[in-house]
Amino acid sequence: MAVKIPVAFGVFAMLCSLAAAAGPVRVPKGADVLRTLRAGHPRLMLTDERLAELQALARTDKLLAKGVEQVIAEADYLARKPVLVRKIVGPRLLGVSRDCVRRMYAFGLAWRWTGKSKYLDKARENLLAVCEFKDWNPRHFLDTAEMSHGVGVGYDWFHGALDEPTRARIRKGLIRCGLEPGVVAYKTGKYGWWARSAFNWNQVCNFGLAIGALGVAETDGEYARRIVPAAIASAPKALATYAPDGAWPEGPGYWGYATRYTVYGLAAMETALGTDFGLSKIPGLDQAGYFPIHTTGPTGMYFNFADVGGRGRRRNLPALFYLSRRYDAPLLAAAERDMMAARKATACDVIWYVPAPRGKLPALPTAKRFGGPVEVAVFRSAWNGDALFAAIKAGYNQVNHGHLDLGSFEIDALGVRWARELGSDNYNLPSYWGMGPGAQRWKYYRLSSLSHSVPLLDGRNQDVHAKARITKFTGDGPSGLAVVDLSSAYKPRARSARRGLRMLAGRAVLVQDELDLAKSCQATWAMTTDAKIAPDGATAVLTLEGKSLTARLLSPAGATFAVESAERKKPEATNRGVRRLIARVDAKGGPLRFAVLLAPHWGDGKRVESPEILPLKKWN
Repeated sequence: MAVKIPVAFGVFAMLCSLAAAAGPVRVPKGADVLRTLRAGHPRLMLTDERLAELQALARTDKLLAKGVEQVIAEADYLARKPVLVRKIVGPRLLGVSRDCVRRMYAFGLAWRWTGKSKYLDKARENLLAVCEFKDWNPRHFLDTAEMSHGVGVGYDWFHGALDEPTRARIRKGLIRCGLEPGVVAYKTGKYGWWARSAFNWNQVCNFGLAIGALGVAETDGEYARRIVPAAIASAPKALATYAPDGAWPEGPGYWGYATRYTVYGLAAMETALGTDFGLSKIPGLDQAGYFPIHTTGPTGMYFNFADVGGRGRRRNLPALFYLSRRYDAPLLAAAERDMMAARKATACDVIWYVPAPRGKLPALPTAKRFGGPVEVAVFRSAWNGDALFAAIKAGYNQVNHGHLDLGSFEIDALGVRWARELGSDNYNLPSYWGMGPGAQRWKYYRLSSLSHSVPLLDGRNQDVHAKARITKFTGDGPSGLAVVDLSSAYKPRARSARRGLRMLAGRAVLVQDELDLAKSCQATWAMTTDAKIAPDGATAVLTLEGKSLTARLLSPAGATFAVESAERKKPEATNRGVRRLIARVDAKGGPLRFAVLLAPHWGDGKRVESPEILPLKKWN
């Protein structure tokens, strides 16, 4: 029995005003939401028609057939695991909510493809278990939304094979633990701050709840009538963040999470209701798929800014298949087919699979500038594993998941990452999420300026409220350049600060900083690396994985390189083996220029000559 819980007018009106700003979005009235509801099950993403299409295609498409085999193997692996149990670690329902989603997709595809009852049995067992939980941890609402998503899909895909008492138990748990807390979140704001967020929580919570509500819409439609309009009204706040050209300010890692849930939501509404209410027309979303492709270096690692986990290695992004089909962008699908060929496929790689077209696709550009709240410029000499790659960021230091890293850069060459970001630390560290000037967050090494490849003045952090922008960009990959205005990051110690990054004919990278110091200070140029460093005055040879790179300190005259450790003590991440290439000078007030040439040792043995040092204003 559905419980009728009205959405407060003020909250709903606020959400509708957010949607109105997005232009093409049409927020449906509650009474209209289910008028086009697809009859019967399954209705969420993998319809019977789509399944038949994929089964026919897999008879001749070897990559798809291999992907199906891999998902079935994953389902076999998951079937041997114990049933899901409720376990809270830190703020999270640790591993359970995402594991629930993973299991439902793997079991669901394996059962529907093979008809083998063991997958149905395991899905039923896990669905009943999670629907008996005390709650789905609404204090950390990502858990509630992810569980609503997983249970909604499981209920929908296995519906025809479940008896009515089992369906009723699953519906009851989904409503009690997921949909009712969702309606309350929209109504009162309790645990619902994400509805006004412009970042990943918005997509995950809105679309996770909507999927759950659509799964049980024919019996408990009141929830879909409340949740879907609220989700449609709220989502544009986050989807507008992709403008103007698809970048995601939280970094490529969180692009994957946010965009995955965006695509879950759009695809589910399309198959269940026949419309996404204009959400997919929001500017920037049509370009979003290019962001993780361009920001992945030849090493396979992302430009690792913000709270990217681990080494930030690019993994499967099945959302690229959906975006490719929705926006007629075949290069996106080609990138994901490459990942399927190199790695194990996911269930959604199969569900949204796009086969290879006939004929040769055009090449991607070798340089790209992304705008938006966090601007990024990326350059590469070619699209292969040994190519030279460099990336630099601007943006603002208060962005969600941001670090104090304006102007930071990363470099790949010879299949090795030479300049690197360390990524996130443990989210459960005390006061990890404080953002103010004195916040503990900025005392953690990985989040402070001290760990990043940025200028340092008197060893201090950048201003926590600083903003930076790219003021110059040339889009030729092997010889491209970008200049970033960092002035607000270093005031009052510097009257102005700019950093330039330049590719030199695809052979080396020049990093040049120009600061106008307000008074005497100790100024530091720094680069974080996994390489061993052998400094020798104004040069240093870096070695890593049997490859070498020479750093030359071209300015200021008389400055020399040194090496420092980036290792830390627990409970912070220890950064074992990570080093810092340092050039530190005691500078007087006035102009100061650092210029560092980073030249890999290419196989042809030819030395990269030091370039003429020109002021940044003359770079072109």
